[in-house]
Amino acid sequence: MNKIDVLSKINPQMKAVLAKEDELAGDANDTSVGFEQMRENYVVGRAHWTEGGPVMAETVDAEVDGPHGPVPVRLYYPTEEAAAARAAGKGALPAIVYVHGGGFVLGNLDTHDRICRILAERTRVPVVAVDYRLSPEAKFPSAVEEVAAVAAHLHEQGARHGIDGERLSFAGDSGGAHLGLAATLYLREEMGGSGFVKCCLLYYGWFGLADSSSMRLLGGPWDGLTEADWQFYMQMYANDPAELATNPYANLFLNDMERDMPACYIAAAEYDPLRDDSATLAAICEQYGTPFRYEVFEGVIHAFLHYTKMLDAANDALEHGATFYREQLGL
Repeated sequence: MNKIDVLSKINPQMKAVLAKEDELAGDANDTSVGFEQMRENYVVGRAHWTEGGPVMAETVDAEVDGPHGPVPVRLYYPTEEAAAARAAGKGALPAIVYVHGGGFVLGNLDTHDRICRILAERTRVPVVAVDYRLSPEAKFPSAVEEVAAVAAHLHEQGARHGIDGERLSFAGDSGGAHLGLAATLYLREEMGGSGFVKCCLLYYGWFGLADSSSMRLLGGPWDGLTEADWQFYMQMYANDPAELATNPYANLFLNDMERDMPACYIAAAEYDPLRDDSATLAAICEQYGTPFRYEVFEGVIHAFLHYTKMLDAANDALEHGATFYREQLGL
């Protein structure tokens, strides 16, 4: 009830994207079909959007030991310099750990492949994508622990991959933005420190709000984020969804953000029910003097980062995040 008429307000490019989405097989936003069918639909639907884009000097699929078994990763080396560092086993370059979105239920290394390649090209550093176990088979806090374990591995053994383990960062979209920041805080509080995490690129993440103005006014079939959809994802993610409000690795605003926080690029979509999570995080960064940049991309909805083939905002968001990253790391 009382929702804003989003489809009448999104920009022409976003409307064209949604029209294209309607042509593609499967509706990954329809939670009523169940998570297994949603996953199939999501993979089919994303295949079109991941085609083309930058070519890497080298791409390597590997595994990292995690707390619940091996965690598949994909390492993107955008330049010959980066590939040579890997071949030589020298930790020459900083790297970005990319965590994909999909409500903790959907997505894999392939569904976000183009995003990772673009980010690697724009930053000119290796990107390491994490294929954490999905819910409901794996419940909270499994994904947080696995993402943190990949970063800890790179911190300790980055040279094996041509990566400087003292200069790592996180990037992610939606649930992946949540997991990147959650893993940073988990490393800080549970694994001996997060000082090697220099920057977070956070695209339209959920950071812990259970209610907000944007949640009340936005969300619908076009983005799969109605109240009922949101409850579906939370029930998939946690054994006890009520725990998410009180656990600091789910409700990230329960953490002390006055200290030991990385620089944050925070990107929100104007017509996204999660927009106020980004606004809240940006206000906290400003309050405590954490380096940050906060942008609201006008006329677009949640998950817009996938649509770099057709949407200027998606390309701008990746470019601006890469620019912020390079500035923060002095590259």
